[in-house]
Amino acid sequence: MDLKLLTETQSMKLDLPEGGFVLKHGGVLKEINVAYETCGTLSPDCDNVIFIAHALTGDAHVAGWHAGDTKLTGWWSNMVCPGGGIDTDRFYVVCANVLGGCMGTTGPSSINPETGKAYGSSFPELTISDIVDVHKMFLDQLGIKKLYAIVGGSFGGMQSLDFITRYPDFVENAVVIASGASLTTQALAFDIIGREAIVNDPNWRNGDYYDDGKSPDVGLSQARKLAHVTYISNEMMKEKFGRRRRDIAQQKNFPNAEEFRTNFEVANYLEHQGEKFINRFDANSYLHISRATDEFDMAAEYGSLAEAFAAVKAKVLVVALSGDWLFLPSQSEDLTKAFFKAKKRVSYFCLNAPAGHDAFLTHIQDLVKVVSNFLSKDKSDFDPNSLSADDRKDYDELITMLPEQTSSILDVACADGMLMSYIKNKNNDVKFTGVDMDLEQINHVLAKNANAVLANVDSGLEVIPDNTFDCAILSESLQVMRAPDKVVTELLRIAPTAIVSFPNFGMWSVLASLVFRGKMPKTKRLPYEWYNTPNIHLCTIRDFIQLCNDKDIKIEKISYRTTLFLSKVFVALGMKNLGASRVLVKISRKTDVNPQA
Repeated sequence: MDLKLLTETQSMKLDLPEGGFVLKHGGVLKEINVAYETCGTLSPDCDNVIFIAHALTGDAHVAGWHAGDTKLTGWWSNMVCPGGGIDTDRFYVVCANVLGGCMGTTGPSSINPETGKAYGSSFPELTISDIVDVHKMFLDQLGIKKLYAIVGGSFGGMQSLDFITRYPDFVENAVVIASGASLTTQALAFDIIGREAIVNDPNWRNGDYYDDGKSPDVGLSQARKLAHVTYISNEMMKEKFGRRRRDIAQQKNFPNAEEFRTNFEVANYLEHQGEKFINRFDANSYLHISRATDEFDMAAEYGSLAEAFAAVKAKVLVVALSGDWLFLPSQSEDLTKAFFKAKKRVSYFCLNAPAGHDAFLTHIQDLVKVVSNFLSKDKSDFDPNSLSADDRKDYDELITMLPEQTSSILDVACADGMLMSYIKNKNNDVKFTGVDMDLEQINHVLAKNANAVLANVDSGLEVIPDNTFDCAILSESLQVMRAPDKVVTELLRIAPTAIVSFPNFGMWSVLASLVFRGKMPKTKRLPYEWYNTPNIHLCTIRDFIQLCNDKDIKIEKISYRTTLFLSKVFVALGMKNLGASRVLVKISRKTDVNPQA
Protein backbone atom coordinates (compact mmCIF):
# COMPACT_ATOMS: atom_id res chain seq x y z
CA MET A 1 0.00 0.00 0.00
CA ASP A 2 0.94 3.61 -0.58
CA LEU A 3 2.73 4.85 2.53
CA LYS A 4 1.26 8.30 1.89
CA LEU A 5 -2.10 6.81 2.89
CA LEU A 6 -0.79 5.39 6.17
CA THR A 7 -2.36 7.24 9.10
CA GLU A 8 -2.64 6.85 12.84
CA THR A 9 -5.03 8.18 15.42
CA GLN A 10 -3.45 10.70 17.76
CA SER A 11 -4.72 12.23 20.99
CA MET A 12 -4.41 15.74 22.37
CA LYS A 13 -5.30 16.78 25.90
CA LEU A 14 -6.62 20.32 25.54
CA ASP A 15 -5.34 23.16 27.66
CA LEU A 16 -8.67 24.35 29.07
CA PRO A 17 -9.52 27.73 30.63
CA GLU A 18 -9.36 27.98 34.39
CA GLY A 19 -12.42 26.28 35.81
CA GLY A 20 -12.79 24.02 32.78
CA PHE A 21 -14.75 24.16 29.52
CA VAL A 22 -18.22 25.61 30.05
CA LEU A 23 -20.82 24.22 27.67
CA LYS A 24 -23.65 26.26 26.19
CA HIS A 25 -26.25 24.88 28.59
CA GLY A 26 -24.09 25.34 31.64
CA GLY A 27 -22.33 22.01 32.05
CA VAL A 28 -18.60 21.98 32.76
CA LEU A 29 -15.89 19.58 31.64
CA LYS A 30 -12.63 19.77 33.57
CA GLU A 31 -10.72 17.65 31.06
CA ILE A 32 -11.10 17.15 27.30
CA ASN A 33 -9.10 14.82 25.11
CA VAL A 34 -9.43 15.02 21.33
CA ALA A 35 -8.71 12.10 18.99
CA TYR A 36 -7.61 13.19 15.54
CA GLU A 37 -5.82 12.15 12.37
CA THR A 38 -3.93 14.05 9.70
CA CYS A 39 -3.13 13.36 6.04
CA GLY A 40 -0.82 15.17 3.67
CA THR A 41 1.93 17.68 4.37
CA LEU A 42 1.56 21.04 6.08
CA SER A 43 2.87 23.85 3.86
CA PRO A 44 5.61 26.17 5.20
CA ASP A 45 3.07 29.00 5.42
CA CYS A 46 0.45 26.72 7.02
CA ASP A 47 -2.05 27.89 4.39
CA ASN A 48 -3.21 24.53 3.04
CA VAL A 49 -5.16 23.13 6.01
CA ILE A 50 -8.56 21.54 5.39
CA PHE A 51 -10.62 20.44 8.37
CA ILE A 52 -13.11 17.63 7.82
CA ALA A 53 -16.16 17.67 10.08
CA HIS A 54 -17.46 14.11 10.22
CA ALA A 55 -21.05 12.88 10.14
CA LEU A 56 -23.18 11.77 13.10
CA THR A 57 -21.49 8.47 13.93
CA GLY A 58 -18.18 9.09 12.16
CA ASP A 59 -14.70 9.35 13.59
CA ALA A 60 -11.29 10.86 12.93
CA HIS A 61 -10.23 8.10 10.53
CA VAL A 62 -11.36 9.97 7.42
CA ALA A 63 -8.88 8.51 4.95
CA GLY A 64 -6.20 5.95 4.30
CA TRP A 65 -5.37 2.90 6.36
CA HIS A 66 -3.89 2.08 9.73
CA ALA A 67 -0.88 -0.12 10.30
CA GLY A 68 -2.12 -3.71 10.19
CA ASP A 69 -5.04 -2.98 7.88
CA THR A 70 -5.27 -4.95 4.64
CA LYS A 71 -7.34 -2.33 2.79
CA LEU A 72 -8.28 1.33 2.92
CA THR A 73 -10.45 1.80 5.98
CA GLY A 74 -10.96 5.56 6.12
CA TRP A 75 -14.64 6.40 5.79
CA TRP A 76 -14.02 8.95 2.99
CA SER A 77 -10.94 7.44 1.35
CA ASN A 78 -12.59 7.82 -2.04
CA MET A 79 -12.63 11.60 -1.55
CA VAL A 80 -9.59 12.33 0.63
CA CYS A 81 -6.61 10.87 -1.20
CA PRO A 82 -3.78 11.82 -3.57
CA GLY A 83 -5.40 13.41 -6.63
CA GLY A 84 -8.85 13.18 -5.03
CA GLY A 85 -11.52 15.78 -4.53
CA ILE A 86 -9.62 16.74 -1.39
CA ASP A 87 -6.11 16.16 -2.70
CA THR A 88 -3.70 15.07 0.03
CA ASP A 89 -0.79 15.84 -2.30
CA ARG A 90 -1.81 19.51 -2.03
CA PHE A 91 -3.66 19.87 1.26
CA TYR A 92 -3.00 19.06 4.88
CA VAL A 93 -6.18 17.36 6.04
CA VAL A 94 -7.22 17.24 9.69
CA CYS A 95 -10.19 15.34 11.08
CA ALA A 96 -11.11 15.14 14.77
CA ASN A 97 -13.66 13.04 16.59
CA VAL A 98 -16.43 15.22 18.03
CA LEU A 99 -16.98 16.11 21.65
CA GLY A 100 -19.45 13.62 23.09
CA GLY A 101 -18.16 10.89 20.78
CA CYS A 102 -16.79 7.49 21.65
CA MET A 103 -13.86 7.26 19.26
CA GLY A 104 -11.21 8.80 21.47
CA THR A 105 -12.62 12.25 22.14
CA THR A 106 -14.14 12.90 25.55
CA GLY A 107 -17.71 11.62 25.76
CA PRO A 108 -20.11 9.83 28.10
CA SER A 109 -18.01 6.64 28.10
CA SER A 110 -14.83 8.55 29.03
CA ILE A 111 -13.50 8.54 32.58
CA ASN A 112 -14.57 11.53 34.63
CA PRO A 113 -11.36 12.73 36.35
CA GLU A 114 -13.37 13.85 39.37
CA THR A 115 -14.93 10.43 40.04
CA GLY A 116 -12.62 7.95 38.36
CA LYS A 117 -15.65 6.38 36.66
CA ALA A 118 -17.28 6.80 33.28
CA TYR A 119 -19.39 9.96 32.97
CA GLY A 120 -22.52 8.06 32.02
CA SER A 121 -25.58 9.99 33.12
CA SER A 122 -23.44 12.87 34.44
CA PHE A 123 -22.16 13.88 30.99
CA PRO A 124 -23.49 17.40 30.35
CA GLU A 125 -26.01 18.35 27.67
CA LEU A 126 -24.28 18.96 24.36
CA THR A 127 -24.83 21.36 21.43
CA ILE A 128 -23.24 21.62 18.01
CA SER A 129 -21.76 24.95 19.11
CA ASP A 130 -19.98 23.13 21.96
CA ILE A 131 -18.57 20.66 19.45
CA VAL A 132 -17.38 23.48 17.20
CA ASP A 133 -15.85 25.40 20.10
CA VAL A 134 -13.79 22.32 20.99
CA HIS A 135 -12.74 21.93 17.34
CA LYS A 136 -11.60 25.56 17.30
CA MET A 137 -9.70 25.17 20.58
CA PHE A 138 -8.08 22.00 19.23
CA LEU A 139 -6.99 23.67 15.98
CA ASP A 140 -5.59 26.65 17.87
CA GLN A 141 -3.54 24.36 20.07
CA LEU A 142 -2.44 22.35 17.06
CA GLY A 143 -0.90 25.58 15.79
CA ILE A 144 -3.35 26.20 12.97
CA LYS A 145 -3.96 29.93 12.51
CA LYS A 146 -6.45 29.68 9.64
CA LEU A 147 -8.28 27.02 7.64
CA TYR A 148 -8.11 27.02 3.89
CA ALA A 149 -11.38 25.16 4.07
CA ILE A 150 -13.79 23.31 6.30
CA VAL A 151 -15.71 20.46 4.67
CA GLY A 152 -18.63 18.60 6.20
CA GLY A 153 -21.50 16.39 5.14
CA SER A 154 -24.79 15.88 6.99
CA PHE A 155 -24.11 16.50 10.71
CA GLY A 156 -20.65 17.65 9.63
CA GLY A 157 -22.30 20.24 7.37
CA MET A 158 -24.10 21.67 10.39
CA GLN A 159 -20.77 21.98 12.16
CA SER A 160 -19.33 23.75 9.12
CA LEU A 161 -22.20 26.25 9.07
CA ASP A 162 -21.80 26.99 12.76
CA PHE A 163 -18.02 27.31 12.40
CA ILE A 164 -18.02 29.87 9.59
CA THR A 165 -20.79 31.82 11.32
CA ARG A 166 -19.10 32.18 14.70
CA TYR A 167 -15.46 32.13 13.60
CA PRO A 168 -15.64 34.05 10.30
CA ASP A 169 -11.99 35.14 10.26
CA PHE A 170 -10.72 31.59 10.67
CA VAL A 171 -12.05 30.02 7.45
CA GLU A 172 -11.45 30.92 3.79
CA ASN A 173 -13.73 28.35 2.16
CA ALA A 174 -16.53 26.05 3.29
CA VAL A 175 -18.19 23.02 1.71
CA VAL A 176 -21.59 22.02 3.08
CA ILE A 177 -22.86 18.71 1.68
CA ALA A 178 -26.31 17.13 2.14
CA SER A 179 -27.06 19.22 5.19
CA GLY A 180 -29.21 22.04 6.48
CA ALA A 181 -29.65 24.75 9.07
CA SER A 182 -32.02 22.47 11.01
CA LEU A 183 -33.65 19.08 10.73
CA THR A 184 -37.05 18.61 9.14
CA THR A 185 -39.92 17.54 11.35
CA GLN A 186 -39.80 14.09 9.77
CA ALA A 187 -36.09 13.74 10.57
CA LEU A 188 -36.80 14.83 14.14
CA ALA A 189 -39.42 12.11 14.38
CA PHE A 190 -36.99 9.40 13.29
CA ASP A 191 -34.43 10.62 15.83
CA ILE A 192 -37.01 10.64 18.62
CA ILE A 193 -38.03 7.05 17.90
CA GLY A 194 -34.37 5.98 17.72
CA ARG A 195 -33.56 7.51 21.10
CA GLU A 196 -36.69 5.98 22.63
CA ALA A 197 -35.47 2.55 21.51
CA ILE A 198 -32.28 3.12 23.49
CA VAL A 199 -33.74 4.57 26.68
CA ASN A 200 -36.44 1.85 26.76
CA ASP A 201 -33.80 -0.87 26.63
CA PRO A 202 -33.62 -2.30 30.20
CA ASN A 203 -29.84 -2.30 30.00
CA TRP A 204 -29.65 1.46 29.51
CA ARG A 205 -30.29 2.20 33.21
CA ASN A 206 -30.38 5.98 32.83
CA GLY A 207 -27.02 5.93 31.11
CA ASP A 208 -25.03 4.21 33.85
CA TYR A 209 -24.34 0.84 32.26
CA TYR A 210 -20.55 0.75 32.00
CA ASP A 211 -19.61 -1.22 35.13
CA ASP A 212 -21.05 -4.66 34.44
CA GLY A 213 -20.60 -4.94 30.69
CA LYS A 214 -24.32 -5.06 29.94
CA SER A 215 -25.01 -2.37 27.34
CA PRO A 216 -28.31 -1.34 25.72
CA ASP A 217 -27.31 -3.13 22.53
CA VAL A 218 -30.84 -4.01 21.46
CA GLY A 219 -31.99 -0.40 21.66
CA LEU A 220 -28.86 0.93 19.98
CA SER A 221 -29.21 -1.61 17.18
CA GLN A 222 -32.83 -0.60 16.61
CA ALA A 223 -31.87 3.08 16.53
CA ARG A 224 -29.21 2.36 13.92
CA LYS A 225 -31.58 0.32 11.77
CA LEU A 226 -34.11 3.12 11.84
CA ALA A 227 -31.48 5.71 10.94
CA HIS A 228 -30.22 3.61 8.03
CA VAL A 229 -33.67 3.62 6.51
CA THR A 230 -33.31 7.42 6.19
CA TYR A 231 -29.85 7.20 4.65
CA ILE A 232 -30.95 5.25 1.56
CA SER A 233 -33.60 6.21 -0.97
CA ASN A 234 -36.56 4.06 -1.86
CA GLU A 235 -35.05 3.61 -5.34
CA MET A 236 -31.84 2.20 -3.89
CA MET A 237 -33.73 -0.03 -1.46
CA LYS A 238 -35.78 -1.39 -4.35
CA GLU A 239 -32.67 -1.97 -6.46
CA LYS A 240 -30.71 -3.70 -3.68
CA PHE A 241 -33.48 -5.76 -2.06
CA GLY A 242 -36.86 -5.31 -3.69
CA ARG A 243 -39.36 -7.70 -2.14
CA ARG A 244 -37.02 -10.67 -2.23
CA ARG A 245 -37.46 -13.06 0.68
CA ARG A 246 -34.87 -14.68 2.87
CA ASP A 247 -34.29 -18.40 2.57
CA ILE A 248 -35.82 -19.49 5.89
CA ALA A 249 -36.69 -23.08 6.75
CA GLN A 250 -40.38 -23.68 7.27
CA GLN A 251 -41.41 -23.85 10.92
CA LYS A 252 -44.38 -25.84 12.19
CA ASN A 253 -45.54 -23.18 14.61
CA PHE A 254 -45.71 -20.41 11.99
CA PRO A 255 -46.32 -17.58 12.49
CA ASN A 256 -43.85 -16.72 15.22
CA ALA A 257 -41.86 -13.61 16.21
CA GLU A 258 -38.82 -14.57 14.16
CA GLU A 259 -40.85 -15.01 11.01
CA PHE A 260 -42.58 -11.69 11.50
CA ARG A 261 -39.26 -9.94 11.97
CA THR A 262 -36.98 -11.41 9.35
CA ASN A 263 -38.94 -12.80 6.41
CA PHE A 264 -37.66 -10.29 3.82
CA GLU A 265 -34.11 -9.94 2.51
CA VAL A 266 -33.90 -6.27 3.51
CA ALA A 267 -33.86 -7.56 7.10
CA ASN A 268 -30.41 -9.05 6.50
CA TYR A 269 -29.10 -5.61 5.61
CA LEU A 270 -30.68 -3.93 8.62
CA GLU A 271 -29.46 -6.63 11.01
CA HIS A 272 -25.96 -6.34 9.61
CA GLN A 273 -25.95 -2.57 10.11
CA GLY A 274 -27.25 -2.94 13.64
CA GLU A 275 -24.65 -5.55 14.60
CA LYS A 276 -21.78 -3.53 13.17
CA PHE A 277 -22.91 -0.46 15.02
CA ILE A 278 -23.14 -1.92 18.51
CA ASN A 279 -19.58 -3.19 18.13
CA ARG A 280 -18.17 0.27 17.50
CA PHE A 281 -20.46 2.90 19.02
CA ASP A 282 -21.74 3.91 22.42
CA ALA A 283 -25.43 4.35 23.14
CA ASN A 284 -24.97 7.44 25.31
CA SER A 285 -22.88 9.10 22.63
CA TYR A 286 -25.65 8.43 20.14
CA LEU A 287 -28.20 9.98 22.49
CA HIS A 288 -26.17 13.12 23.11
CA ILE A 289 -25.04 13.75 19.54
CA SER A 290 -28.42 13.06 17.94
CA ARG A 291 -30.13 15.37 20.43
CA ALA A 292 -27.58 18.09 19.66
CA THR A 293 -28.45 17.66 15.98
CA ASP A 294 -32.17 17.94 16.72
CA GLU A 295 -31.68 21.15 18.71
CA PHE A 296 -29.60 22.84 16.01
CA ASP A 297 -31.68 25.63 14.43
CA MET A 298 -29.77 28.57 13.02
CA ALA A 299 -32.78 30.53 11.79
CA ALA A 300 -34.41 30.40 15.22
CA GLU A 301 -31.20 31.36 16.99
CA TYR A 302 -30.35 34.36 14.80
CA GLY A 303 -33.80 35.48 13.65
CA SER A 304 -33.26 34.37 10.05
CA LEU A 305 -30.66 32.49 8.06
CA ALA A 306 -29.58 35.65 6.28
CA GLU A 307 -28.92 37.29 9.66
CA ALA A 308 -27.07 34.17 10.78
CA PHE A 309 -24.73 34.43 7.80
CA ALA A 310 -24.21 38.18 8.03
CA ALA A 311 -20.70 37.86 9.47
CA VAL A 312 -19.56 34.99 7.21
CA LYS A 313 -16.41 35.73 5.20
CA ALA A 314 -15.81 32.30 3.69
CA LYS A 315 -16.58 31.42 0.12
CA VAL A 316 -19.23 28.69 0.37
CA LEU A 317 -20.17 25.67 -1.73
CA VAL A 318 -23.54 24.10 -0.93
CA VAL A 319 -24.17 20.64 -2.38
CA ALA A 320 -27.52 18.84 -2.32
CA LEU A 321 -28.31 15.29 -3.43
CA SER A 322 -31.39 14.75 -5.57
CA GLY A 323 -32.45 11.51 -3.86
CA ASP A 324 -31.81 12.66 -0.30
CA TRP A 325 -34.92 12.64 1.87
CA LEU A 326 -33.14 13.08 5.20
CA PHE A 327 -31.72 16.48 4.22
CA LEU A 328 -33.91 17.60 1.36
CA PRO A 329 -32.53 19.58 -1.60
CA SER A 330 -34.94 22.35 -0.59
CA GLN A 331 -32.98 22.74 2.66
CA SER A 332 -29.78 23.32 0.70
CA GLU A 333 -31.67 25.80 -1.47
CA ASP A 334 -32.73 27.66 1.68
CA LEU A 335 -29.09 27.88 2.74
CA THR A 336 -28.10 29.18 -0.68
CA LYS A 337 -30.87 31.80 -0.74
CA ALA A 338 -29.78 33.02 2.68
CA PHE A 339 -26.14 33.32 1.60
CA PHE A 340 -27.26 35.29 -1.45
CA LYS A 341 -29.44 37.57 0.71
CA ALA A 342 -26.49 38.15 3.00
CA LYS A 343 -24.39 39.13 -0.07
CA LYS A 344 -21.97 36.25 0.39
CA ARG A 345 -20.01 34.28 -2.20
CA VAL A 346 -21.94 31.07 -2.67
CA SER A 347 -22.19 28.26 -5.20
CA TYR A 348 -24.95 25.67 -5.32
CA PHE A 349 -25.05 22.22 -6.88
CA CYS A 350 -27.85 19.68 -6.68
CA LEU A 351 -26.21 16.48 -7.92
CA ASN A 352 -28.05 13.58 -9.44
CA ALA A 353 -27.85 11.02 -6.64
CA PRO A 354 -30.76 8.56 -6.63
CA ALA A 355 -29.04 6.46 -3.92
CA GLY A 356 -30.11 8.91 -1.23
CA HIS A 357 -28.39 10.63 1.69
CA ASP A 358 -25.44 8.27 1.93
CA ALA A 359 -24.53 8.98 -1.70
CA PHE A 360 -22.06 11.63 -0.55
CA LEU A 361 -20.05 8.75 0.92
CA THR A 362 -20.70 6.03 -1.64
CA HIS A 363 -21.58 7.46 -5.08
CA ILE A 364 -19.20 10.37 -5.30
CA GLN A 365 -17.86 10.60 -8.85
CA ASP A 366 -19.60 13.92 -9.57
CA LEU A 367 -19.01 15.20 -6.03
CA VAL A 368 -15.26 14.63 -6.32
CA LYS A 369 -15.08 16.88 -9.40
CA VAL A 370 -17.18 19.61 -7.88
CA VAL A 371 -15.25 19.71 -4.60
CA SER A 372 -11.91 19.55 -6.41
CA ASN A 373 -12.78 22.49 -8.65
CA PHE A 374 -14.09 24.53 -5.75
CA LEU A 375 -11.00 23.94 -3.63
CA SER A 376 -8.51 24.34 -6.46
CA LYS A 377 -5.74 26.76 -5.54
CA ASP A 378 -4.33 26.89 -9.05
CA LYS A 379 -6.83 29.07 -10.88
CA SER A 380 -5.86 29.22 -14.55
CA ASP A 381 -5.24 32.62 -16.10
CA PHE A 382 -7.62 33.67 -18.87
CA ASP A 383 -6.18 34.51 -22.29
CA PRO A 384 -8.51 36.88 -24.23
CA ASN A 385 -6.76 35.82 -27.45
CA SER A 386 -8.29 32.38 -27.03
CA LEU A 387 -11.54 33.93 -28.27
CA SER A 388 -12.30 34.67 -31.90
CA ALA A 389 -12.23 38.27 -33.10
CA ASP A 390 -16.02 38.20 -33.58
CA ASP A 391 -16.60 36.94 -30.04
CA ARG A 392 -14.33 39.60 -28.58
CA LYS A 393 -16.20 42.26 -30.55
CA ASP A 394 -19.54 40.91 -29.28
CA TYR A 395 -18.30 40.81 -25.70
CA ASP A 396 -16.88 44.33 -25.91
CA GLU A 397 -20.24 45.58 -27.17
CA LEU A 398 -21.98 43.83 -24.29
CA ILE A 399 -19.61 45.45 -21.80
CA THR A 400 -20.63 48.91 -23.05
CA MET A 401 -24.22 48.05 -22.10
CA LEU A 402 -23.46 47.18 -18.50
CA PRO A 403 -24.94 49.64 -16.01
CA GLU A 404 -22.54 52.11 -14.43
CA GLN A 405 -20.87 50.88 -11.24
CA THR A 406 -21.85 47.27 -11.88
CA SER A 407 -20.31 45.15 -9.13
CA SER A 408 -22.22 41.88 -9.47
CA ILE A 409 -23.34 39.98 -12.57
CA LEU A 410 -25.40 36.84 -13.03
CA ASP A 411 -24.55 35.01 -16.25
CA VAL A 412 -27.48 32.73 -17.10
CA ALA A 413 -26.80 29.73 -19.35
CA CYS A 414 -23.14 30.61 -18.93
CA ALA A 415 -21.69 27.41 -20.45
CA ASP A 416 -18.00 27.26 -19.51
CA GLY A 417 -17.86 30.86 -18.29
CA MET A 418 -15.88 32.41 -21.16
CA LEU A 419 -17.94 35.60 -21.09
CA MET A 420 -17.40 35.96 -17.36
CA SER A 421 -13.68 35.43 -17.76
CA TYR A 422 -13.53 38.08 -20.48
CA ILE A 423 -15.40 40.71 -18.45
CA LYS A 424 -13.42 39.92 -15.32
CA ASN A 425 -10.19 40.32 -17.33
CA LYS A 426 -11.37 43.85 -18.09
CA ASN A 427 -12.65 44.58 -14.57
CA ASN A 428 -11.40 42.31 -11.82
CA ASP A 429 -13.64 43.95 -9.22
CA VAL A 430 -16.83 42.52 -10.71
CA LYS A 431 -18.26 39.53 -8.81
CA PHE A 432 -19.69 36.82 -11.03
CA THR A 433 -22.13 33.97 -10.60
CA GLY A 434 -22.76 31.61 -13.49
CA VAL A 435 -25.84 29.44 -13.95
CA ASP A 436 -26.02 26.42 -16.22
CA MET A 437 -27.68 23.01 -16.31
CA ASP A 438 -24.64 21.21 -17.73
CA LEU A 439 -22.56 19.79 -14.88
CA GLU A 440 -19.40 19.52 -16.96
CA GLN A 441 -19.68 23.11 -18.15
CA ILE A 442 -20.51 24.62 -14.78
CA ASN A 443 -17.55 22.78 -13.27
CA HIS A 444 -15.36 24.92 -15.53
CA VAL A 445 -16.94 28.00 -13.97
CA LEU A 446 -15.99 26.79 -10.48
CA ALA A 447 -12.45 26.16 -11.70
CA LYS A 448 -12.29 29.77 -12.88
CA ASN A 449 -12.84 30.90 -9.27
CA ALA A 450 -16.33 32.21 -10.00
CA ASN A 451 -19.46 31.32 -8.12
CA ALA A 452 -21.64 28.77 -9.87
CA VAL A 453 -25.19 27.46 -9.68
CA LEU A 454 -26.16 24.16 -11.30
CA ALA A 455 -29.77 24.69 -12.36
CA ASN A 456 -32.19 24.18 -15.20
CA VAL A 457 -33.05 27.76 -16.13
CA ASP A 458 -36.37 26.67 -17.63
CA SER A 459 -37.43 25.34 -14.24
CA GLY A 460 -36.85 28.74 -12.66
CA LEU A 461 -34.15 30.34 -10.56
CA GLU A 462 -35.92 30.34 -7.19
CA VAL A 463 -32.63 29.60 -5.45
CA ILE A 464 -31.59 33.20 -6.28
CA PRO A 465 -33.56 35.88 -4.37
CA ASP A 466 -35.00 39.09 -5.79
CA ASN A 467 -32.60 41.94 -6.58
CA THR A 468 -29.48 39.93 -5.81
CA PHE A 469 -27.40 41.22 -8.73
CA ASP A 470 -26.77 44.53 -10.49
CA CYS A 471 -27.16 42.96 -13.91
CA ALA A 472 -28.24 39.62 -15.39
CA ILE A 473 -26.99 38.38 -18.77
CA LEU A 474 -28.52 35.83 -21.13
CA SER A 475 -26.11 35.51 -24.03
CA GLU A 476 -27.05 33.54 -27.15
CA SER A 477 -29.40 31.27 -25.22
CA LEU A 478 -32.87 32.81 -25.41
CA GLN A 479 -33.75 30.62 -28.38
CA VAL A 480 -32.99 27.36 -26.50
CA MET A 481 -35.31 28.16 -23.59
CA ARG A 482 -38.61 26.33 -23.29
CA ALA A 483 -40.30 29.40 -21.85
CA PRO A 484 -38.34 32.49 -23.01
CA ASP A 485 -40.95 34.89 -21.61
CA LYS A 486 -40.61 33.44 -18.12
CA VAL A 487 -36.81 33.45 -18.31
CA VAL A 488 -36.74 37.13 -19.28
CA THR A 489 -38.99 38.10 -16.38
CA GLU A 490 -36.84 35.97 -14.06
CA LEU A 491 -33.78 37.97 -15.13
CA LEU A 492 -35.50 41.20 -14.13
CA ARG A 493 -36.66 39.74 -10.84
CA ILE A 494 -33.08 38.94 -9.95
CA ALA A 495 -31.55 42.16 -11.30
CA PRO A 496 -32.95 45.61 -12.20
CA THR A 497 -31.16 45.46 -15.56
CA ALA A 498 -30.61 42.59 -17.98
CA ILE A 499 -28.78 42.13 -21.27
CA VAL A 500 -30.17 39.57 -23.71
CA SER A 501 -28.58 38.52 -26.99
CA PHE A 502 -29.97 36.13 -29.59
CA PRO A 503 -29.69 35.23 -33.29
CA ASN A 504 -32.21 37.13 -35.42
CA PHE A 505 -34.44 34.79 -37.39
CA GLY A 506 -35.72 37.74 -39.46
CA MET A 507 -32.36 38.34 -41.18
CA TRP A 508 -32.58 38.48 -45.00
CA SER A 509 -30.25 35.50 -45.55
CA VAL A 510 -32.36 33.36 -43.23
CA LEU A 511 -35.56 34.35 -45.00
CA ALA A 512 -33.92 33.81 -48.37
CA SER A 513 -33.01 30.26 -47.40
CA LEU A 514 -36.62 29.58 -46.55
CA VAL A 515 -38.08 31.32 -49.61
CA PHE A 516 -35.67 30.27 -52.32
CA ARG A 517 -34.27 26.96 -51.03
CA GLY A 518 -37.31 25.82 -49.07
CA LYS A 519 -35.07 24.64 -46.26
CA MET A 520 -34.38 25.69 -42.70
CA PRO A 521 -31.37 28.00 -42.70
CA LYS A 522 -27.84 27.25 -41.61
CA THR A 523 -25.72 30.26 -40.67
CA LYS A 524 -22.84 31.04 -38.32
CA ARG A 525 -25.37 31.92 -35.62
CA LEU A 526 -27.71 29.04 -36.56
CA PRO A 527 -25.29 26.25 -37.47
CA TYR A 528 -27.53 23.22 -36.80
CA GLU A 529 -29.62 20.96 -38.97
CA TRP A 530 -33.35 21.21 -38.36
CA TYR A 531 -33.39 17.76 -36.74
CA ASN A 532 -30.60 18.29 -34.21
CA THR A 533 -30.93 21.95 -33.31
CA PRO A 534 -31.21 22.98 -29.66
CA ASN A 535 -33.00 26.11 -30.85
CA ILE A 536 -36.69 25.64 -30.09
CA HIS A 537 -37.94 29.23 -29.94
CA LEU A 538 -36.38 31.21 -32.77
CA CYS A 539 -37.54 34.80 -32.95
CA THR A 540 -36.97 38.06 -34.76
CA ILE A 541 -36.08 41.45 -33.36
CA ARG A 542 -39.68 42.54 -33.68
CA ASP A 543 -40.83 39.44 -31.82
CA PHE A 544 -38.61 40.32 -28.88
CA ILE A 545 -39.74 43.94 -28.87
CA GLN A 546 -43.34 42.72 -28.77
CA LEU A 547 -42.49 40.41 -25.85
CA CYS A 548 -41.06 43.36 -23.92
CA ASN A 549 -44.20 45.40 -24.60
CA ASP A 550 -46.41 42.54 -23.43
CA LYS A 551 -44.41 42.13 -20.20
CA ASP A 552 -44.13 45.83 -19.39
CA ILE A 553 -40.36 45.72 -19.89
CA LYS A 554 -38.40 48.81 -20.91
CA ILE A 555 -35.88 48.53 -23.74
CA GLU A 556 -32.90 50.70 -22.84
CA LYS A 557 -30.71 50.01 -25.86
CA ILE A 558 -30.44 47.71 -28.87
CA SER A 559 -27.21 46.86 -30.65
CA TYR A 560 -27.31 45.20 -34.06
CA ARG A 561 -24.52 42.91 -35.25
CA THR A 562 -23.89 42.55 -38.96
CA THR A 563 -21.25 40.70 -40.94
CA LEU A 564 -22.28 40.65 -44.60
CA PHE A 565 -22.14 43.79 -46.75
CA LEU A 566 -25.80 43.61 -47.75
CA SER A 567 -26.72 43.23 -44.07
CA LYS A 568 -24.91 46.46 -43.27
CA VAL A 569 -26.80 48.20 -46.08
CA PHE A 570 -30.15 47.05 -44.68
CA VAL A 571 -29.23 48.28 -41.21
CA ALA A 572 -28.01 51.62 -42.58
CA LEU A 573 -31.35 52.01 -44.38
CA GLY A 574 -33.22 51.39 -41.14
CA MET A 575 -34.30 47.85 -42.04
CA LYS A 576 -32.60 46.38 -39.00
CA ASN A 577 -34.80 43.33 -38.71
CA LEU A 578 -33.66 42.30 -42.17
CA GLY A 579 -30.01 43.20 -41.72
CA ALA A 580 -28.93 42.11 -38.24
CA SER A 581 -27.63 38.56 -37.72
CA ARG A 582 -27.51 39.01 -33.97
CA VAL A 583 -28.94 41.49 -31.56
CA LEU A 584 -28.03 42.66 -28.04
CA VAL A 585 -30.83 44.21 -26.01
CA LYS A 586 -30.48 46.04 -22.72
CA ILE A 587 -33.72 45.87 -20.77
CA SER A 588 -35.02 47.03 -17.41
CA ARG A 589 -38.23 47.22 -15.44
CA LYS A 590 -40.66 49.94 -16.50
CA THR A 591 -42.00 50.14 -12.96
CA ASP A 592 -40.99 49.00 -9.53
CA VAL A 593 -43.53 46.24 -9.85
CA ASN A 594 -42.12 42.73 -10.28
CA PRO A 595 -42.56 41.98 -14.02
CA GLN A 596 -43.84 38.54 -13.09
CA ALA A 597 -46.75 40.02 -11.20
